[in-house]
Amino acid sequence: MMNQPINSPQFFLTAPSDCPYLEGQSERKVFTHLVGEKASELNDLLTQGGFRRSQNIAYRPACETCRACVSVRILASEFKPTRSMRRNISVNADLIAAEYHAEPSSEQFKLFRRYLDSRHQSGGMADMSIGDYAMMVEDSHVDSRIIEYRVRTEGDGLQEHPAGELLAVALTDRMSDGLSMVYSFYNPDVTARSLGTYMILDHIERARMLGLPHVYMGYWVKGSRKMEYKTRFQPQEHLMAQGWQRYAP
Repeated sequence: MMNQPINSPQFFLTAPSDCPYLEGQSERKVFTHLVGEKASELNDLLTQGGFRRSQNIAYRPACETCRACVSVRILASEFKPTRSMRRNISVNADLIAAEYHAEPSSEQFKLFRRYLDSRHQSGGMADMSIGDYAMMVEDSHVDSRIIEYRVRTEGDGLQEHPAGELLAVALTDRMSDGLSMVYSFYNPDVTARSLGTYMILDHIERARMLGLPHVYMGYWVKGSRKMEYKTRFQPQEHLMAQGWQRYAP
């Protein structure tokens, strides 16, 4: 572990590796450690500057010949759902979301493995063990939360922890100006619910209720099919050379 003051973090550069989004491209990342008493403040500043968090590391692309990765944040206070999004909210009205401190569980991991085995068999997370998952959730020096989405059952309003079937999970950072969706996963067999979309809509509403202006969505890559969904949530801003700019699809 490295303990760094917020005003002088040390940054490092990874070696080149294959790009997971654009075929034939390679990627490099610049990163620093998020540890110590100022970790949350540093995470805020770096996220606003286009970084993402993974455990106690903040990173952003630093590719030599490509600038395709663009940081995206939704303007929560201005957001208005489309007709299909309102239908999604209605379809999932029987779900209950419960927010906890970032603590892993075997039930979460079982759903996580089911999601990876269905959607990301060849990705960088494909071989993650339960210990790796626990580190992903717990190894954080910032204000991180786990949000569990379950089927509502009788008596949920009377007990501390809802008991219905776990369908989706989001690992989320609460920052001074918004919520950052670090990682989310869901039951891949329940396609009619469009749970990925629902979790984003839920985060927008959570940010609005907390008086936070933004929901940070990570990176969008034009031309990458797996990233197309991110531009559906309007209005939003993209981090360009001139700073955060409103995106016009």
